[in-house]
Amino acid sequence: MPDGTGLFDLTGRIACVTGASSGLGQRAAIALAGAGARVVGVARRADALTALADEIGDSAAVIAADLSDKADLPAIAQDIARPFGSPDILVHAAGINTREAADDVTPEGWDITLALNLSVPFFLSQAFVPAMKAQRWGRIVNFASLQTTRAFPGGIAYGASKAGVGQLTRAMAEAWSTHGINANAIGPGFFPTELTGPVFADPDRAARNAAQTCIGRNGALEDIDGPLLFLCSDASAYVTGQVLMVDGGFTAK
Repeated sequence: MPDGTGLFDLTGRIACVTGASSGLGQRAAIALAGAGARVVGVARRADALTALADEIGDSAAVIAADLSDKADLPAIAQDIARPFGSPDILVHAAGINTREAADDVTPEGWDITLALNLSVPFFLSQAFVPAMKAQRWGRIVNFASLQTTRAFPGGIAYGASKAGVGQLTRAMAEAWSTHGINANAIGPGFFPTELTGPVFADPDRAARNAAQTCIGRNGALEDIDGPLLFLCSDASAYVTGQVLMVDGGFTAK
């Protein structure tokens, strides 16, 4: 009988995680390193990245960069490949939610939301796909959302971007999976992160969200580990183009 634990072993793999300075991106970097991958974390805040690198150790490198301008992505991609080589695992956890009501959305808020949440996952992936094709193995994990399929107040720009992530994931799979590159997305429910700070700051609202799940609680950061390692490893060899909701059953009710 095959040893199932080996399916999740990432020894020898190189991963890039955006949004690695906090929240689910930070947790993703730690989980991937724990499974044996060398990890490059990318985010804007150098101090938080330094703390992450100290926690992981020699198998981590960090790059402080603002991903929101597409013109900077080719140079950032070169920086990402410099410490360990071109990554064969990409986890796109960087994101922004301006929480503007529909009547108050500004062109600037709309543009940065679409740029960071939707454009960056595509163009950064595009930069590394040639190397993945050459070795016929790659894993791309985008971050979807409850708002990929549901409308929340103050979320019109964010929701539009995350709905786009769902289709982007399917289109990536169609374009690249015949070359051994699987593209999937994780759709987190309510986890305690900086992005969801306003939600958890309201105990009644947090309790209502927990009650909406089938499990009866909001997410803990470690709940992301198993789904992430599945989608980043050989365990998901025949899984591509999917959005895996990690939401305690929030979207099932």
